[in-house]
This record gives sequence, C-alpha cells and structure tokens, in this order.
Amino acid sequence: MARGDGLLSHDLLPGEKGPQDECGVFGVWAPGEEVAKLAYYGLYSLQHRGQESAGIATSDGQRISVYKDMGLVSQVFDENTLNALTGHIAVGHCRYSTTGASHWANAQPTLGATIDGTVALAHNGNLINTAELMGMVTDEQGSSPRGEIAQGNTTDTALVTALLKGDATKTFEETALELLPKLRGAFCFVFMNETTLYAARDTYGVRPLVLGRLESGWVVASEQAGLATVGASFIREIEPGEMIAIDENGVRSTHFGAPTPAGCVFEYVYLARPDATINARSVYESRVEMGRQLARENSAEGDIVIPVPESGTPAAIGYAEESGIPFAHGFVKNAYVGRTFIQPSQTLRQLGIRLKLNALEPVIKGKRVIVVDDSIVRGNTQRAIVRMLREVGAAAVHVKISSPPVKWPCFYGIDFASRAELIANGATIAEITQSIGADSLAYISEDGMIAATQQPRERLCTACFTGKYPIELPNKDRLGKDLLERSIASSAASSAVSSAPAAGPASDVAEITSIISADESAKMDAYEGGCDPGPDAEFEADLTPQDREPIKAATTAPEGSQA
Repeated sequence: MARGDGLLSHDLLPGEKGPQDECGVFGVWAPGEEVAKLAYYGLYSLQHRGQESAGIATSDGQRISVYKDMGLVSQVFDENTLNALTGHIAVGHCRYSTTGASHWANAQPTLGATIDGTVALAHNGNLINTAELMGMVTDEQGSSPRGEIAQGNTTDTALVTALLKGDATKTFEETALELLPKLRGAFCFVFMNETTLYAARDTYGVRPLVLGRLESGWVVASEQAGLATVGASFIREIEPGEMIAIDENGVRSTHFGAPTPAGCVFEYVYLARPDATINARSVYESRVEMGRQLARENSAEGDIVIPVPESGTPAAIGYAEESGIPFAHGFVKNAYVGRTFIQPSQTLRQLGIRLKLNALEPVIKGKRVIVVDDSIVRGNTQRAIVRMLREVGAAAVHVKISSPPVKWPCFYGIDFASRAELIANGATIAEITQSIGADSLAYISEDGMIAATQQPRERLCTACFTGKYPIELPNKDRLGKDLLERSIASSAASSAVSSAPAAGPASDVAEITSIISADESAKMDAYEGGCDPGPDAEFEADLTPQDREPIKAATTAPEGSQA
C-alpha cells in the first residue's frame, strides 16, 4: 500500500506548503480496549492541528511499539497497521513542524531509552531554550549523539526525550519532574513508559490539554473533540504546571511549577475546533461574539453577510445577528480535493483556489456583500476571495476580520509568516484594502477580541497582535525553526574546515568559511523567520501567482475605514 508523503494535491504551487497550524496530541490508558484504534480516531478529530505527519505508539506493559509516517492520519494508518499496535496504553501525534524540518526523521512520537526501559513522547507547542537543551544533551551524551538525534531528528521533542533517560538514582517520574521546570516555552506533552501514561502542561498553559474518562480507562487530548470522538467524558483541563500519571492505580497529579497563565488567544480566534472549550469558555461562542463585536465597531451597508469557510463562519453568524443583515452561504467548498495524491495538470493549477472553493453566483450577483474572515496574514487569500466575488457580480465587497492585524511572529507553536511578509506591518488599512481589491476593510479591536473570550487580558498571550511575549525570548541566534539544523550544519562545516590539509591554499578555507557565514547570517534573524502561517493556510497553497499580486485598479477604501 502506498504511504503518505505529506504532499497533497492541493499543493498547487511548487515549494508552497499546505495547512500549517501546530500539533495534536492524544493518549489513552484503557486495558481491554483497542487503544491504537482509539488513538487513531482521536488523532483524526485533531487533524486540524497538524497535517504533515502522524504516529502512534502503544505498550502492552512489557514492550513499546511505534508506527509513524508522513501524511494525514488516514493516509498513514490502515487496519493491518493498527491491529499490529497492541497493548493497553497508547500515545498519538499529528504534526505541524515548528522546530525541525518536515521529514520522516522528525515525525512523532519520539522514542528514547530510559534508565530502566523506553519512553515514547508526543509534543504540542514549541520550546524557546532549545539551544540550552542541546547543550544539556551534549553534556550527558558527549559528542556522539544517540537515539533519534543520531538518526537525524532535529526537534526540541527529541531533546526532551533524550533528557528523560535519567540515572539509576531516580525513578522515571522523578526524572520527568526534575526536567520539566527546566523547559522554557510552550509544551503539552503526552508520553509513556512501558507501564504508565503521563501528560504535562507548561506553567503558562499556552496550549490546551484536557483529561477525559472512559468506562475502562482514561484519555488525554489537545481538545475535547479528541475525547468525544472516542466516547470519553470530559473531566477537566490539565492545569498549567501540572503533570499527571495514569496507571492501574488511577490518576496521580503533581505540580512542578507555579501556574502563570498566558493562554494563546489565537486558539479562540482560529486554531481550536469550534466545539472546543478552553478555560470554561466555548470557542464557538467566543467566535460568534467576535462577530457581534465586529459589527458593533465596524458597521457597513450590505445586503448579505457571508463567511470564508470554514473558520469565518461563527464570526459571520455573529455579525449577521448584531447587524440585522441576512446571513448567507456565498461559497461552496470541495472538502475532498486535497485528499488525493493525484497531482493536477497545468491547466488545473491555473484554476488555483477554485479547485476547492466556488462562489455562488445566484447568492452573490448584484449584492453588496460583507465577507467575514478570521484573520489576514499576507493578504493573498483575501485577494483571491474578493476577485472571485467580483467575477460572479458582487456589487460591493466589504471585508471584515474578527481579529486585529497580525504583526508579530509566534515562538510558542504557530508558524506565522515572517514580519516582512505580514501585510499589516508594511501597509495602512487603506493600502491593504486597495491591495486586496475590497471596497472597505475593518478589523476587530484588540479589546473587542479579548472581551469575546471572557478571559482576563493578563491571562492571555496576544504576542502575534501586540509583540508582547509573556515568556521572555532568548537572543535571536538561539531561536528559529531550523536552529538544530543550523547547529549541525555549522558543526559539520567546522569539522570540514579544521580537517582541511595544512598545505592547501588558504583561499580555499577562506571561501568555505565565507559561504557558511553568509548562509548563517541570512538565517540567524529568527524574528524575521517563518513559514506559511496557520491562518490563511487552508487556501494559501491553492493560490496562483496572480492572487499574490496586489490588485492595480481596486476600489479605494472609503474614508473612515478603520482597524
């Protein structure tokens, strides 16, 4: 059977990446159940959090088995594979890469040796002291790496796994509780040894993690959808700074650090599924309220309100309710075009986003359309959307965005575009309006967005909007998605230079050093680094070169267009 390679047919432009969010983690302890299949369906419900690779590890109490590959959950696993993953404990992961490149060696769960067995670990989030952790691993292992690091794994997750080895003076749990406070950044871990399932969440609680109950055991997952899909009832969230252990004696809880909550506000805006609840607040209700608040702050005359599917739908419903303008579905989305390995022809490539989204002419023609989306990052998606609406006869297109302008990259688990690519950094509202070809453009205010979440401002991370990072960042040269790849390349280059024959021309060595330095210099500015973002990315890969060019003769934004 052909295996997934992570290259879906909606990658219509060479070099463009598909949907990019963060990661989904899942764990289950359930004697007598087919835990691999429970993990499969749990990951299936968390697929929106990561689409690059997927993996499941299981334990029968004596031995851990793991299977992982590139691609979607449904592409990686089949019946035979799942049947071979036996046991009563399982850990699963669906990945979007935030540290380390997107290739097989970096797929999760990661495996590592412990002092008395094996650990399998899945991670959602992103650590910011990766360089420090690499130093700790080097101190313990010496210059010859072992385990997954030796096999080419360049993720922060592999470093944590290696550091869980411990020594003979400590139990595995003691090793974990000693290590967790040393990790800086965002992490939700689900991990296991041969006998026990564990879950841990950083003291800031940046990413969500929940605990559920099965009749025969326990489940942990990134979101409630992972619980509901396998028939588990929601018990509670794992608390910031908490580690739980689950075995035949039930659930044990230990706090390894004092909680300092700073949950990601973008979970409410875009990342989490609408049926999630985070810190007792419904994500769906938050998004509907963002739409209502958007209408209060930025009214516009229109005949219909339509969403950009699917993430703009709740906010569009709220906007319609508050404004009194009828809600309508203005687009039909083909949910299946991106689920095949058959590559489109050149003719189909030119259709771009139309392979996945079509405007409904009978609904749109002659209407003043208010189109609601969750965010603007580069502006390419909105430009294509506006063009499609005009092509089917929209009389006017007013774009409303249910989050403030995105101006800063995220270092805690979302791979936004670089600051240079974020359209809100280099253009005014009027200029963005003209660039995307809309008649007007308006964003919700930061206060309005926060109010919709019903969370205190001080308990939220709003760094992508404000540039205020709750977890202090290290120097730029110790940040970046490819930090470990750079380190490995630099070490290899240093070795190559040091081993050059002494009698060789000095200019040869100088040339090598010059090339390395230029390459490193281009990559070191981590604040400017980034890839395709989570928001917008659903259609980003489908866009044609034309969609990426600002519209030349767009309608000028009317006076009073505001953020």
